Amino acid sequence: MKNNLVIEVVRIGQRLVRDDRVTTHVALVSRAFGAKRIFMTEVNPEIKDSLEKINKTWGGNFVVEFIDKWKSIVKKKKEENFRIVHLTMYGESINAIQEKLRKEENLLVVVGAEKVPREIYELADYNVGVGNQPHSEISALAILLDRIQKGEQFEKIFADAKRKIIPTKKGKNVQVKETRD
Repeated sequence: MKNNLVIEVVRIGQRLVRDDRVTTHVALVSRAFGAKRIFMTEVNPEIKDSLEKINKTWGGNFVVEFIDKWKSIVKKKKEENFRIVHLTMYGESINAIQEKLRKEENLLVVVGAEKVPREIYELADYNVGVGNQPHSEISALAILLDRIQKGEQFEKIFADAKRKIIPTKKGKNVQVKETRD
C-alpha cells in the first residue's frame, strides 16, 4: 500500500432515525479500512461521540466532521487534487476500475443514503459499482476500500490503542494495555 495514500469519505444524507446505525457502520468501516476522515450531513451527533470513544479505546485519530452541504466539500476536495469516487450500483464495475483507483493519491469516497442527487454523478471522477444486485452501502464501501488497498489496511497499527485484537484460530484474544487515569 502506498504510504502517501489519503482516503476520506463523505456520507450524503440519512433517512432520519432509521439510518443512525447504518451511518455509524459506514463510519466504522471507513475508520477500520484505512480512511482518515468522514464528512457527514444530516446525522445524529451521537455518532461522532461513538467514533471518538472507539478512537480512545482502539487507537487512531479518525476524524468525524459534520458538514452542511456535501457539494462544497466535494468541490473543495477536487481543488485539493482528490479524485471523487461515487459508490453506486449503476457505475463501472469495481473489477474493471480497481487498478486505476490504486494509482490515485487522494480519494474522496461518496456514500449515499437514499436517492443521491444526479449532480454527484457528474462531479465524480469515478462512478463505481460493486456487484449488480441491490446491496448495502456498508458492504460496498468495505469492498471498495479493500480492493484499493489489497488488504494491506489490516496491517496498520493504530496509535495509542488501549485494546488490540490478536488473531487466533479459536476463541478471543484481546490485548489490553494498562493505563493510569
